Amino acid sequence: MNPFSDLTLEQLQKTAYDIRQDVIKMLTQAGSGHSAGALGMADVFTALYFRVLNHDPKNPGLSDRDRLVLSNGHICPVLYATLAACGYFEKEELLSLRKLNTRIQGHPHRESLPGLETTSGPLGSGLAQACGMALAGRLDKQKYNVYCLMSDGEHDEGSTWEAVMFAAKYRLNNLTVLIDRNNIQIDGFTEDVMPLEPFKEKYQAFGWHVIEVDGHNIEAVIDACNLANSIYEKPVAIICHTIPGKGVDFMEFDPNWHGKTPDPKQAQEAINDLRTLKGTIDWE
Repeated sequence: MNPFSDLTLEQLQKTAYDIRQDVIKMLTQAGSGHSAGALGMADVFTALYFRVLNHDPKNPGLSDRDRLVLSNGHICPVLYATLAACGYFEKEELLSLRKLNTRIQGHPHRESLPGLETTSGPLGSGLAQACGMALAGRLDKQKYNVYCLMSDGEHDEGSTWEAVMFAAKYRLNNLTVLIDRNNIQIDGFTEDVMPLEPFKEKYQAFGWHVIEVDGHNIEAVIDACNLANSIYEKPVAIICHTIPGKGVDFMEFDPNWHGKTPDPKQAQEAINDLRTLKGTIDWE
């Protein structure tokens, strides 16, 4: 069940730009956090929460809900903004990001907010957690799916590849990984820091089914997730090619914005960019 399944593609696209604006406001208010990845993954999160996932904001503990694990926890502003847009909590709370005693912490804390499945911080641990959930679901004869969101840069971590092998060994067909392939990490471009290519072929060699999509094409992301649910013999990795800082002209493709936030003047410029782009979506 997804309570938002009646939304049109155009409404989903506009929702993604609203989420991006909330991300900018949150980060500017906080004065710290990660901009590029959060903006780049807004379309993927919109596709998941407003079309793909079986979830219910009015019943976050639904036993057969799909589980979403955010391994790259530093992009949590986009997760928080999406949860608020779905109605898990009031949007006004978003502006407390990274404040003392806030529920909107700098990395997700599972018991702080409804809708959070894991606590994340150290990169490279999320896929192992997702594997445990997927295997537990099979052992308990549950029908939920597990979706793990990962960065490309965290594939520098050896623990990630241990989990990749584990998932293939146990043929975790209820596990889908969505990788933010934005080609940047905090020290620069991924192919300069620690080359990942041939990325698709690596996952295939480890026994996964791999799909590549434009991570800003919401319909393509939805279709890829639907295809993943029809593959029964192995886990699935969806490599989402994204633009870091998507929608904000001065942030796009710039690794310096990986862990940087805009000042108030830059934030207004960013919001103006996003409002303009949202206004071009007028096909309803």
